[in-house]
Amino acid sequence: MNTADKPECWTRPAVYELYERPLDGREIEALSFEAIDREAASHGFTPDQWEVVRRMIHTTADFSLIDSVKFTPDAVEHGIKALRSGSKLFVDSNMMRAGLSLARLREVYAGYGPDDLVCHVADDDVAVRASEGGLPRSLYAVRKARPMLEGSIAAFGNAPVALMELSRLILEEGLRPALVIAMPVGFVHVVESKEELMCLDVPYIAVAGRRGGSPLAVSAIHALCSLAIRET
Repeated sequence: MNTADKPECWTRPAVYELYERPLDGREIEALSFEAIDREAASHGFTPDQWEVVRRMIHTTADFSLIDSVKFTPDAVEHGIKALRSGSKLFVDSNMMRAGLSLARLREVYAGYGPDDLVCHVADDDVAVRASEGGLPRSLYAVRKARPMLEGSIAAFGNAPVALMELSRLILEEGLRPALVIAMPVGFVHVVESKEELMCLDVPYIAVAGRRGGSPLAVSAIHALCSLAIRET
């Protein structure tokens, strides 16, 4: 780094400001949401949709998501209904599975447990099929999950190929998830996987374009939990 670009150094550790004006995690989150609301004063989302988008902005500090997040009109409603009924959640990566808060899910539906968060991408049989078929494991993970995908929330924050396989099941086999969260990230098959999904007659929350990622998909689910809890 050029010394001319270095920021001005603190004269004492910055944490002392927090010591002197204590804030807990909930207060910090509330202040963060207030800041987001001030900076994004104008948008076209409904209040419930904004709850989801705001949580995604909170996760990334990326206000350009306002132009990229897409909803079907019934997406939030279907997501809340699925969570309240204890529907299983299929996720395309173990990062997402680890990031989902069971405590938050249980505030919506007390019966949620680890087995309700389904990810097959690291299963041995999936790895064998992927090796034999020459296709990504994420595709075979969706095929393995086929029996539980009907009426479930299917969330994609990593693998566009998995999302494309889900779309095939919707098109060819009449599969109907309760909600699809379509936020895979990357440069190959990503844009077309989302565009195809958004042409189908299923409820979805999607991030258009190449952006996405597991943190965004997790934040969308957590926002739906907050809405479900608030509206109970």
